[in-house]
Amino acid sequence: MHVRPHLEDIPPYQPIEPFEVLAERLGRRVDQIVKLDANENPYGPLPAVRQALATLAFPHIYPDPESRALRRALAEFTGVPPQFLLAGAGADELIDLLIRVLLEPGDRVLNCPPTFGMYAFDASLHNARVINIPRRQDFSLDLEAIRRAVAEYQPRLLFLAAPNNPDGSLPDPETLEALFELPLLIVLDEAYIEFSDDALGRTRTRLQEVPNRRNLVVLRTFSKWAGLAGLRVGYGAFPQWLLPTLWKAKQPYNVNVAASVAAQVSLEHAPALQQVVNALRAERERLYQALQQFPSLRPYPSQANFILCRVIGFEARELQRRLAWEHGVLVRYFDKPGLQDCIRISVGRPEENERLLQALRILLGG
Repeated sequence: MHVRPHLEDIPPYQPIEPFEVLAERLGRRVDQIVKLDANENPYGPLPAVRQALATLAFPHIYPDPESRALRRALAEFTGVPPQFLLAGAGADELIDLLIRVLLEPGDRVLNCPPTFGMYAFDASLHNARVINIPRRQDFSLDLEAIRRAVAEYQPRLLFLAAPNNPDGSLPDPETLEALFELPLLIVLDEAYIEFSDDALGRTRTRLQEVPNRRNLVVLRTFSKWAGLAGLRVGYGAFPQWLLPTLWKAKQPYNVNVAASVAAQVSLEHAPALQQVVNALRAERERLYQALQQFPSLRPYPSQANFILCRVIGFEARELQRRLAWEHGVLVRYFDKPGLQDCIRISVGRPEENERLLQALRILLGG
């Protein structure tokens, strides 16, 4: 017996561990930890969502395999007809589904690191060849390098996070238009678009363009803006030619009953969610200004619910460790090409951000 040989060389994806595991490791109670390491929404689900989950009518019945009620609600919310929408167990499932449906072993996928690690991980898992086109020093896309790679490698897919994780930048409209002219499928991952400058991302999103383009997929999630990361529910808009195969290939009951109800109730209370988004955006700007006051930190402007900081004159890994062990504040540490000596800080509630800043003053001065 054996596993597929190419899987032996794939490094495992490194997920963030849950609250209770981290608390036990640090010797602290859960309520003593400030968790700013996974871009979660610190406010969690709306009260109406918690109430709906507490009174679920049919948790013992299999969910609708077509998520019809959720897709109707999404169509009303986004303006995209339901026949172009597909829901998933988080956007992660939809990323994997696209790769399974579209790629043969050895097919090429374009990736623009540093970015969300699941694109390269899922492609490698399915024995596709990942062609990395590194971003520039300011994390902008290298359009000419992408064009050359398309001509040389003839890739099938280009994954693009907008805003990008981990730096929070958005590609400019001219670059996106140029990418749409290329002969490959563009998968635009808008997991954080609600935190971009326009309210709810209405003018920044490309979701409404999908029905009129053959080579564009847009993915969205309820994990960030709606605080449903633990329930795993996302959705995407897909071109019509691709949908019949996606419907055949997806798991039949991929969105569970609780996730579907939570997402629908969230959409019913979109104005309340907008207030949460506005609060996090305001805190992001306050935190960004405060981080600029530390000589050892270089924060990058962000259109998401996190801020990437390059650490100067202080080892980033040691800073992350001491924040966790001495102050109970968790942030994400990076040490990979383009992200050497970087930490990423998720935007928390005001009191959580203040605790982070107090810990940084102790450790870094200022």
